[in-house]
Amino acid sequence: MKRQTIRPSGAQLRRRDVLALAAAAGFAPVLGRYSALAGASGPQHGIAMHGAPALPPDFPNLPYANTAAPKGGRLAMGFQGTFDSLNPFNLKAGSTAQGLNTNIFQTLMTRSTDEPFTLYGLIAETIETDADRSFAIFRLNPLARFSDGQPITSADIAFSFDLLKRKGRPQHRAAFSLVKSVDVPDERTIRYDLTGIGDRELPLTLALMPVLAKHRTDADKFDDASLEIPTGSGPYRIDQLRPGELLLLKRNPDYWAKDLPIHRGLYNFDEIRIEYFRDGTSFYEAVKAGVLDYREETNPTRWISGYDFPAIHSGQIKKASLPLGGAKGMIGFAFNTRREIFGDVRVREALGYMFDFEWINANLFGDLYRRTKSFFDESELSSSGVPASAEERTLLAQWPGSVRDDILEGRWTPPRSDGSGRDRANARKALDLFALAGWRIQDGALKRAGRPFVFEIMVTDRNQERLSLNFAQSLQRIGVEARVRQVDEVQYQRRRQKFDFDMMIGTWTASNSPGNEQRNRWSSASAKMESSFNLAGASQPALDGLIGKILAAKGKTDFVAAVRAFDRVLLSGFYIIPLYHAPDQWVVYSRDLVYSERLPKFASPLFGATLDTWWRPGA
Repeated sequence: MKRQTIRPSGAQLRRRDVLALAAAAGFAPVLGRYSALAGASGPQHGIAMHGAPALPPDFPNLPYANTAAPKGGRLAMGFQGTFDSLNPFNLKAGSTAQGLNTNIFQTLMTRSTDEPFTLYGLIAETIETDADRSFAIFRLNPLARFSDGQPITSADIAFSFDLLKRKGRPQHRAAFSLVKSVDVPDERTIRYDLTGIGDRELPLTLALMPVLAKHRTDADKFDDASLEIPTGSGPYRIDQLRPGELLLLKRNPDYWAKDLPIHRGLYNFDEIRIEYFRDGTSFYEAVKAGVLDYREETNPTRWISGYDFPAIHSGQIKKASLPLGGAKGMIGFAFNTRREIFGDVRVREALGYMFDFEWINANLFGDLYRRTKSFFDESELSSSGVPASAEERTLLAQWPGSVRDDILEGRWTPPRSDGSGRDRANARKALDLFALAGWRIQDGALKRAGRPFVFEIMVTDRNQERLSLNFAQSLQRIGVEARVRQVDEVQYQRRRQKFDFDMMIGTWTASNSPGNEQRNRWSSASAKMESSFNLAGASQPALDGLIGKILAAKGKTDFVAAVRAFDRVLLSGFYIIPLYHAPDQWVVYSRDLVYSERLPKFASPLFGATLDTWWRPGA
């Protein structure tokens, strides 16, 4: 393989020349020499965003994996919706089949969900960087193979990087475009120049890059939705496909990484059958009938009263409420601030007063939920109930007025109602805010300059519809007309990707180590980028600046201060009407399945899409 350099810098050329001289003098330019010349500490088995990896280089397995779990048997899974693509990495991947990532496609390194953000070697057996994280060197595992037996080389890594940078999802394009250059000195080594970027998470972002087979990937057609069966490097291969309905995965007996410590005790089923259901009722009935082995229940009403049938009483089907650790994310009604009607922050705050969580939780959800107060709720990263520290105030001083006083002091919480369903005090507060924005009640409708306040809430299922209809009813009391429109999954994803909605329910999962994903959710650039997750269209210098501070933080104190300041700016923007979260994960499963009692500390949800820590005894 010839050495390849993509967009070389002068500094890189000098290092390369030094290596060439060293080789001429009889020193092989192996990774250790390359590291020494770069002034690094040498290749490492893992990398943590802050601090050091918890597991030593010779760790036997992940803490939450059971190495005694037998291999074999079939797992029958179900998902609501449909799919029209087997490519989860392009812009048209709104309805991609579940179960492809980790099972079919793998990344250079893989995450331990027992730590906030730590990666360990997989396709790349080591990573190397310096104190400033101004470069990242990956050395590939010589055993690494695609499912067709072809070895994975640095040419595949460079190909994947370039393709995802040009045609990948917004998060890939945004992060990879920061890289100064890529150097490929040999078949097992790839080096990224990150000089001057100031993004300490970027080496980890690169480590989580999916690796595509250069010899089996058509770059010209990559941005098309495709049902062509892909060639990956994971433990499974696609054995059967019915578009939009069924995916059957079968274990690859020649899987190259089956004996690696990072995978011991994982991926235990020989076959994984994934069926799709058009609606939640048919999905539920399939579990009830024993056709499916597992369901994560998200409907509290069904959780309370829907699992009272013979198979539960006989023990053939089990249910469990499992505690979720780590930061709780945000689910809420997202305002599309690209729409003029939602351009005024006072309007957005006013509408929040009309969401009656107390009544809804008591009457619809059996008081199973907690109101979400932060984008990083129930963690040390949350700003809720905590006055801003001196470090936070110093950061926020760069953007005066970006945080309200009550949020700065940790006094703000989402509005509470009296639980009656007709709280007059909250309605008055909402109308007062609307009046400040120029809206008044006229002939029973809220109007400004003769124009009524009317908008649409886009939903995708009955649960969202019921919640949205309740909210719309509350809004009628102050003269606001909210029209709830349910659309199918494909239309829902297309409209979401093009920001063709007024309001929708969005989900922002929380990490205990937030970083580059925040660019795709809240940066000014992502507000204009089709298919990004910046549903609200947030575009604010304080958010852009604080994302940079989060990524540049070297120590935990600076990191926590930057995230809390970021949380305060988001809350002050009222981009979302916060909904609620469950403290536990509700699961229903066949008695023939077993999961490891040692749950990962920071996983949410607790298990992978296809239960990679579970097994079937006696299989």
